[in-house]
Amino acid sequence: MLDLDRLDFEKGGGLVTVVAQDAATGCVLMLAHADREALERTIETGEMHYRSRTRGLWHKGATSGNRQRVVALAADCDGDAVLALVESMGPACHTGAQSCFGAPNFSSDALARLDQTIVQRAGESAPSGSYTRRLLDDRNLRLKKIGEEAAEFVLACADRDLNRATNEAADLWYHSLVALRAEGGSLGDILAMLGARAAPRS
Repeated sequence: MLDLDRLDFEKGGGLVTVVAQDAATGCVLMLAHADREALERTIETGEMHYRSRTRGLWHKGATSGNRQRVVALAADCDGDAVLALVESMGPACHTGAQSCFGAPNFSSDALARLDQTIVQRAGESAPSGSYTRRLLDDRNLRLKKIGEEAAEFVLACADRDLNRATNEAADLWYHSLVALRAEGGSLGDILAMLGARAAPRS
């Protein structure tokens, strides 16, 4: 994950700057600070902790529920800043905005929007009759649907039917994301895995 011994805490008076970025959308959510203890807690719990000059050690979302699950942590070249790729459980800003920077196009990516909808359906406020909520609650149903959609995608490709194959691929992506969410995963985890696979190998 992150080698804390390579960070330069002394340069910032015991603190490093932390930029929290949504792992799925790329939206910059907030800027804060952390000391060694906050980052140790972050690594230990898998959720973001910060150090505030006024509030002390701060577990993001501990009272509001708007927690940030860690997907990846990376230090900058000088070791005095950390990029935190996170899955946000709610608004990052105290104003209720998704981003402290007021990003107007937070959900411009269709796949990220789909993932956010699944997150919302996984919450307690899912609308009555929600198909996504039904899938999340029924393991056998969601696994059956993945099998069906995968088979239909294969058949569409075998028939060289591009339109049908595209539709079936979209259905397969949706059902796969729901199944992954049911196991505690997310689109951010997939993107992080693909990024790691794409990294140059030594």
